[in-house]
Amino acid sequence: MAMKWAFAVGILGILAASPASAGRTTERFTSLTVFGDSLVDAGNLFIANGGTRPDPALGYFEHRFTNGYDYPDLLSVDLFGKPTTPSLAGGNNYAFGGARIVDTGDSIPDLQAQINAFKLSPQGIDANGLYVLNFGGNDVFGAKGVFGPVGAIGSYPDISSYLQAAAQQYVSGIQELNNLGARNILFTDFPMAGDPLTIEANGYLATALKGLTLSAGTDLFQYSLNDLNQRALTDPASLDLPPLRFDTNCVAAGAQATGCAGFFSFDGVHVTAAVQAAGYKDMDRKFGLTMAQAVPEPQSWIIMIVGFGVIGGALRYRPAKAPRSAAS
Repeated sequence: MAMKWAFAVGILGILAASPASAGRTTERFTSLTVFGDSLVDAGNLFIANGGTRPDPALGYFEHRFTNGYDYPDLLSVDLFGKPTTPSLAGGNNYAFGGARIVDTGDSIPDLQAQINAFKLSPQGIDANGLYVLNFGGNDVFGAKGVFGPVGAIGSYPDISSYLQAAAQQYVSGIQELNNLGARNILFTDFPMAGDPLTIEANGYLATALKGLTLSAGTDLFQYSLNDLNQRALTDPASLDLPPLRFDTNCVAAGAQATGCAGFFSFDGVHVTAAVQAAGYKDMDRKFGLTMAQAVPEPQSWIIMIVGFGVIGGALRYRPAKAPRSAAS
């Protein structure tokens, strides 16, 4: 009986002292680093091409590819009081419009190039920071020929091989960040809702993720932009959105002055700021990105250690058994 009570007390001590998030030791994330494509580009492409794209005259907001802040910007505003800053302006947002996972030889910094630029920067890894990866759309666009010839997949023999390589390289990027010391990683899937190649690519992604080996204490947050876009189109109320038009886009309709109210797409490729904001709120609800987490005080760690000690002592203690009689 005494051993049972000791075990219970020990467990309670451990639970009372356990940190709410294994991936960091601060109440909130202390930095935000972004890798990705135009969906989360804070102005790198605009700076790189001399300020001609995205064209501010069409209503693109502060060099983003939509009419307002994107979801990493909104997270940054909530955490630090300001949006993300492009890496070409000295910030932590390395995303580039047109970036892919796979490097097919163009001048746009793709996934590995963005990680390499981060490694060469003076920032260093922040174990209490959040690292966001948002890729995949342009890999599918390239395979479909949206911005060029169909099957713009470099030296890969076919589209399926390319998509499989994209999924594997995406997971390799996540693995590299983990190996560098990142302990809080959020990544999104291939985002084009209902598209057959996107479904195929996300299947490869699920398989590749099974080979991921994370360090102890790493928190991995997977968010499906595919599902978000599907919900925005078929069940917008579930995201606190009004019914959305998808027969045309805000720019084509000349509705920028209305804030693109009631539109799913801003320009035919990128979603409106309202959908970005809905996705951010959904992520925050799911992962508690802005929620202050309880961090163990020194005395809490002592309680935890004592708890383990009580359990260890209880398990080592074994009362002597009465000798059995010959009749037993």
